[in-house]
Amino acid sequence: MSDLTVDYLGLSLKNPLLPSASPLSRHLDSARHLEDAGAAGIVMYSLFEEQILAEERQYERFIHNAALGHGEASSFLPDQPDYQGTLDSYLEQLQRLKENLEIPVIASLNGVTDSGWVEYGRELAGAGADALELNLYYLAADDNESAAEVEARYVEVLARLVAAVDLPIAVKLSPQFTSPVHFVRQLQQAGARGAVIFNRFYQSDINLETLQVEPSLQLSSSYESLLRVRWTAILRGSLDIDLATTGGFHEPVDVIKALLAGANAVQLCSTLLQHGPTRLQQLLAGLAEWLEREEYESVRQMQGSLSYRHAANPGEYERQNYLSVLDSFTPPPGVRY
Repeated sequence: MSDLTVDYLGLSLKNPLLPSASPLSRHLDSARHLEDAGAAGIVMYSLFEEQILAEERQYERFIHNAALGHGEASSFLPDQPDYQGTLDSYLEQLQRLKENLEIPVIASLNGVTDSGWVEYGRELAGAGADALELNLYYLAADDNESAAEVEARYVEVLARLVAAVDLPIAVKLSPQFTSPVHFVRQLQQAGARGAVIFNRFYQSDINLETLQVEPSLQLSSSYESLLRVRWTAILRGSLDIDLATTGGFHEPVDVIKALLAGANAVQLCSTLLQHGPTRLQQLLAGLAEWLEREEYESVRQMQGSLSYRHAANPGEYERQNYLSVLDSFTPPPGVRY
């Protein structure tokens, strides 16, 4: 049988499949099922700094404002020595997973301020995380803010966190950067050990009945994986940094394409939510079968063999693909132009 082991963020993984940040890591039983089904590690659900800050403000208003105008009421306010907030719950769950799982646990931090990234990163490191994934989810809606300023802030925050914690750090990126290769190179120079390609934004929708903007949940499809495969191949052709792909990986063929493009690991979410942890077994079986059929001795042997650097026609990853796709279209039966 082919060797499925890979290396990612300095971690030796038994295979390239990682459940990504999702509700499945909120419960120990679900995490155990993922491990039993073959997960090589697990990325915890994200710790959102906004939730922590909002919780702290609410708690402060309750404690410090409840007795305004009623001095005698302060004697009725109980102390809250055992108050457990979002951060405490996250750290407790991280420790619980570390104590009960044999696979690596990667903490996920989604922050918005300079201080938040560093402070909470230290907490996650202290709780035993094996690595840290920074989810840079920021929508640049300010017309006074340039792309260079957005990127510079990310690099600066990463550098501060790298200096503050002794953990391998991967940065989860959106696909909306103008020059992803240059930006990932900057992140690597600032200390990032890996990049996760790409964050999948959930889009807002407009309700035509209420005329309100509402959240809309649409799980991914395999077609979305092609964007990740393409940029993984281009990045692997230029940089020596660990790469994980995420977003749209549902079938064994999706996983195989990512590995051929140069991914170290493939993160899974929607397919696990749709089919449950046993989907991991099916994906691993499909990967192993393909490796045997193509006579690969290991995943490492085939990783990156179709990256931009090694592709027979690298132009297919660039503009040439755009021209070829348009020219290949044929109208469906019965449609006339």
